[in-house]
Amino acid sequence: MLRFKLSWCLGFLLLAPRLLHAQAQPSMSLKYLLQKVSQSAPTLLTDSSAILIKEAQARETGLNWLPNLKLNYQANIGTNNNVAGPYFGYGIVPSNNRGVRDESNTTNVLANLGIAAFDWELYNFGSYRAQNKAAEADIEVQKTQFATSKYNLEAYTIENYLQLLRLQEYEVIQLRNIERNKEIRRSIRALARSGIRAGVDTSIAEAELSKSRLNYIELTNQSKQIQLKLSAISGLPYQTIIPDTTAESKLFGQSAEMKLFNADTLNHPLVSYYSSLYNSSLQREEAVKKSYNPKVLLQAAVWGRGASLDAEQNFKPLHTGWGFQRENYLIGVGITYNLFDIKRKQIKVNTQKLTSQYALNKLNEQRTLLNASAVQADANVSAALERLNEIPNQLKAANAAYRQKFSLYKNGLTDIIELNAALNLLYRAEIDLISARYSYVQALFQKAVTENQVNTVINLLN
Repeated sequence: MLRFKLSWCLGFLLLAPRLLHAQAQPSMSLKYLLQKVSQSAPTLLTDSSAILIKEAQARETGLNWLPNLKLNYQANIGTNNNVAGPYFGYGIVPSNNRGVRDESNTTNVLANLGIAAFDWELYNFGSYRAQNKAAEADIEVQKTQFATSKYNLEAYTIENYLQLLRLQEYEVIQLRNIERNKEIRRSIRALARSGIRAGVDTSIAEAELSKSRLNYIELTNQSKQIQLKLSAISGLPYQTIIPDTTAESKLFGQSAEMKLFNADTLNHPLVSYYSSLYNSSLQREEAVKKSYNPKVLLQAAVWGRGASLDAEQNFKPLHTGWGFQRENYLIGVGITYNLFDIKRKQIKVNTQKLTSQYALNKLNEQRTLLNASAVQADANVSAALERLNEIPNQLKAANAAYRQKFSLYKNGLTDIIELNAALNLLYRAEIDLISARYSYVQALFQKAVTENQVNTVINLLN
């Protein structure tokens, strides 16, 4: 525990310049950044639109029960010169019911016909209900896909936020390293002017200082690149995305509470998504079965007709064909079923069952992967904590070695090579401290992401 506290004391000292800078530029909490991403991310806006499309399609499917009422009126002029005989009627057949006579007669006849035809698939043994359930399952798939996209985007945002936090802490370390190199350069110049040190040491010190500055430039560029990534999905100006450097300390202060969290893989977005896919496939399987059921039809029609040909087969003037001379109606209930649909139904149902089995296998696969990831996350947290507890020893020893070498160098008892080696050792130890802190926090969030506890962890940061 003493080592653990010492690591945070050293970490605070390293981050002091960054904290002073944060007073001028307010930091941004991870919770606030995630809220902005949820509101502005282009992928989430696209997925939310897809949900509206599925809901509209479901409403369209829900109206499949509506009947058909077709109105038709036609006025035709032509001949009525037929012979008796049966035929199949495919659509509108250009023929009349009467007009069979001994001799051929091609005199024109004017006829008009008005029809109102009604047909309604009154009952289909559950097919409508199955169609509606399949449409509702499609909506649920789209909603869980939206939740999965949000989940993946949260994980992406958290990872980049932690990366940005690490890089900006690296910048603090690099600034400290630059100051040390400046301090060494000043000492070398003083010693060189007094003749104690050779001028070549000044050149070596300048090279090391330039290298430190170049590293700092590279780190700031990497930070900016990550800020731009986060800006693209959050809609925030990249300059305002400054990570909260106190987040790590808050998580360490509540590490005990983290161990009490129970994994919620049952409601995990990935599990919910594949579960909805499986349920959707089952509903489609049922819809396929029901689509081949018999259909009970209610049909009705009324029509009126007139022609310039009278009942005695006399061809009258064409204008006498206007208007309806006879009116009729027809109403009936029928049932239809195609016996060969039995085979078609069997083939389609078997195909859909294979799809359902595939979806079930994907669901089981995802559950297995999440359980394995949870175990791995626990191992990563333990390893990161052990590493973090050991880092203070390295940092303390490296700091002491550097101070000793610097004192020896100023007294002419060692050379610039050994001093730079000690400086690099201290720099490496400071970098390792930041890496250890990052690894621990990353492992905690990876565990939270895997176990569907991100919101719980975020709440600990408030």
